Amino acid sequence: MEGKRVSPSIHRIVKLLAVWGAGAAMLPSSEAEEPETKAAQDANSEVRWADERAEMVRSQIAARDVRDPKVLEAMREVPRHRFVPLGSRDRAYLDRPLPIGYGQTISQPYIVAAMTELLRPKSTDRVLEIGTGSGYQAAVVSRLVAKVYTIEIVPELAESAAKTLAELGYANVEVSSGDGYRGIPKQAPFDGILVTAAPDEIPEPLIEQLAVGGRMVIPVGDLYQQLTVVEKTDRGISKHTVFPVRFVPMTGEAER
Repeated sequence: MEGKRVSPSIHRIVKLLAVWGAGAAMLPSSEAEEPETKAAQDANSEVRWADERAEMVRSQIAARDVRDPKVLEAMREVPRHRFVPLGSRDRAYLDRPLPIGYGQTISQPYIVAAMTELLRPKSTDRVLEIGTGSGYQAAVVSRLVAKVYTIEIVPELAESAAKTLAELGYANVEVSSGDGYRGIPKQAPFDGILVTAAPDEIPEPLIEQLAVGGRMVIPVGDLYQQLTVVEKTDRGISKHTVFPVRFVPMTGEAER
């Protein structure tokens, strides 16, 4: 047989086999260390995510004049990475929207914070959200109000968002699947309405379901969209635009 030099990797394998054969008693110790190691890794991951959220709030949100301390705290608390696909989690806290499937996106963190602040949420409010998407916007608002009703036209997204929200303990968010153009009449009126998809015009049923003294924050337009605030008072409806935005279009009845 032709002689060959034994590679260093072969020596390592031999040593490992020797340890394995002689060290059956060592296995329980090794196995006992695994959960502890995993727990430490999980703890390190949570610290990392918290640091990324803090930096997101500092550099992307507070730096752009979102000032409400309760909104800023909610943005620091809600784990945005849990609302994006696994393959996008490393980008969860970047200053951009991210795809979540079915032609939909999770909004840029600043937009979520700005829309929440424009709503002027109070702890006793009941809020309607049109366009659940990932559930992230609903989660943020839920930290500031009594109840959030959110409706999503894509059944798969509604199911996924409901599961994520339940896993994270957001018990005051109720998710339903359907066309949000007509809101949820049986739960109206609402103190606030957030719309996360852009119709060409503000749906009249949503204005009707807004309580007197309430606010609606909604992107309006086709190619050129403006984030718009609608207020209902005893004297009627007032509207003002805030800044240009780019949202996915509202589908369903809004397209007719």
